[in-house]
Amino acid sequence: MENVKRPAPVDPELRRRIEDLIRYKGGGYNEGIVADVVETALKMLTDVRSRGDARVMQTTLRELRYQYRLFTAYSGRRRVCIFGSARTHAEEPEYILAREFAQQIVEAGFMVITGAGPGIMQAGNEGAGPEQSFGCNIRLPWEQAANPVLEQDKKLITFKYFFTRKFTFIRQSDAVVLFPGGFGTLDEGFEALTLMQTGKSRLMPLVLIDRPGGTYWKSFQHYVEAHLLRSGLVSEDDLHLYQVTTDPAEAVRWIRRFYRNFHSVRFVRDLLVIRLQHPPAESAVQGLNEDFKDIISGEPFRVISATPEEREDNDNVDLGRVAFGFNRRNYGRLRQLIDVLNGF
Repeated sequence: MENVKRPAPVDPELRRRIEDLIRYKGGGYNEGIVADVVETALKMLTDVRSRGDARVMQTTLRELRYQYRLFTAYSGRRRVCIFGSARTHAEEPEYILAREFAQQIVEAGFMVITGAGPGIMQAGNEGAGPEQSFGCNIRLPWEQAANPVLEQDKKLITFKYFFTRKFTFIRQSDAVVLFPGGFGTLDEGFEALTLMQTGKSRLMPLVLIDRPGGTYWKSFQHYVEAHLLRSGLVSEDDLHLYQVTTDPAEAVRWIRRFYRNFHSVRFVRDLLVIRLQHPPAESAVQGLNEDFKDIISGEPFRVISATPEEREDNDNVDLGRVAFGFNRRNYGRLRQLIDVLNGF
């Protein structure tokens, strides 16, 4: 037990000086959390010896802070992230489909996020137009430049690290759409699936779009069913986390339908609170308790008003709500539940 490293005791004087510094800056949002960040940064003086490691922490915080600042200005708009190959040419069917999808999803009231590069990314920005587009570019050894749609746009961010860029894509999106692509596209797709399957990101539509008659996503679906599902490496419910189509209009309908009644979710202690435009009737709640009893752990489904925690945060308090004790495991089934709630 003598070798166990215990946390350093709280330094009241250090905390007081940090709080004074925050007051000197005029205060602002989340002051307690900011104080913890400052204290953590000061611990780097003794805990992080490598200058390269320190630079990773420095750049990460800078990139995340800036992207939050940018996207907060558009917090009232839902956004769809489009992924696909940077090598797709403008005359290819996938490029044309991506441009058509982006145009249609903007007409449906959404904004578009891409990686800001060429190929499918440029097609998405072209279809959406610069006013409705965000670009999350990445600095690469061969100096990938932003596509001409966004190269001078204020909604373009250039990241140093893939992991902060990937985090931004998922964090700032309300839906993800993938066209055929290489390792990067598959990486983004599996990242989104993994985060939703494990509850590390909120559930959202994930749509795979291929050219009519194309086999790219059919082959993906075959691989998932033949190797992952058949071997018990994923569950059948996990297949509800994504959808496949060759029709951009159908993809738009799926995304719009997902938000027809559903708004968002939040865990409040042991309850999963689902915020809705129109909560279900009591008779429908009983049906939910019967049809989704396999994912209930604790309290059954019931209609509630905003919880004290939500009211304290002013977190969509005017919306209706249904809450239950979710087992925090079967997120594919939770995705099916959202589809049912959207039918009310």
